[in-house]
Amino acid sequence: MATASTGKAGKDDAKATPADLEAEIARLREDVARLTEQLGRTGEHTLSAARRAASEGAEQLRVKGEAAVDALKSNAGDIERQITEAVREKPITSLAIAAGIGFFFALLSRR
Repeated sequence: MATASTGKAGKDDAKATPADLEAEIARLREDVARLTEQLGRTGEHTLSAARRAASEGAEQLRVKGEAAVDALKSNAGDIERQITEAVREKPITSLAIAAGIGFFFALLSRR
């Protein structure tokens, strides 16, 4: 950071020589350069942390999505087994229901 200039600067700023002012400007430039470097490192760290968090979030979403798909497949398989069992137990009733559904869809498609 900027340090208080030693020597004539302070109370007697009006008596500061051009060399003193140039030295103070050089110190300020060095301070600004160090701050810029530190901000750059902080920005890089923040960016890498954000990328890491996004990557972890995406991985969690992928895992949850796969679990949801597996659950849906399992449920669909259960429903399919139940329908198959119902058709085997009562084939005439199943045929009548299928015919009724077909008739209903035929009526809907006419309009």
